[in-house]
Amino acid sequence: MRRAHSQQTPPRRGRFVVLMIAAVAVLVAAWVGLYGLVFSPRAPQGESSSTEPTNLPSAPPSPAGSPAPGGDPGQFARLAAAILFDWDTTTDTPTSIRDRLLGWADPTGNETPGLVADLDAYLPDINTWATLRGYHTIQRLDITSTVIPASWAHITASASPGQLLPGTLAYTITGTRHRSGVAFGQSAVSDQPVTFTMFITCAPSFDQCHLMRLGQLGNPLP
Repeated sequence: MRRAHSQQTPPRRGRFVVLMIAAVAVLVAAWVGLYGLVFSPRAPQGESSSTEPTNLPSAPPSPAGSPAPGGDPGQFARLAAAILFDWDTTTDTPTSIRDRLLGWADPTGNETPGLVADLDAYLPDINTWATLRGYHTIQRLDITSTVIPASWAHITASASPGQLLPGTLAYTITGTRHRSGVAFGQSAVSDQPVTFTMFITCAPSFDQCHLMRLGQLGNPLP
């Protein structure tokens, strides 16, 4: 697994980590251990050990480097969430999904190592994927809401100059993850609530929106 390098911390590198540490101190000290931008997010490892099949239609093609949709941040957040969660183990791979999203990573490269670690936390590893493929697992995310967390205004107001690029937003995605497949010759389906926060940067910093980081699955910003 690729890991972010922690030796260098130039003014803009790791700005989310620094900002979140400061925000935690201002908002609630007890919140420190919860959030994935302070500690690398890990998806519940039911993903790794599950023998139940996964869900439905895979995400639309989005090869690395492809242009992001329009300039609507909310639309971008929903599409990024769909690419992350909508997959078919018989046609996709963890690498292909990761590459699609890395095509929309931070153009400066500052946040990309952290995003790689975030994606590794969300996606099943190769061995788990092989098991899920044996069940012809398909996964789909039904998104019920895409909202900017109430705390985001306070966090941005508390940020020091240079900690966040202009046009950086947090979106909390809430929905239901559906998985389906075939186990022992019979169809199997499972549903699970999903909530997480993603961080994106759009205009005026960039012409298109870009995915910066993912917060810990199940621990969204309040």
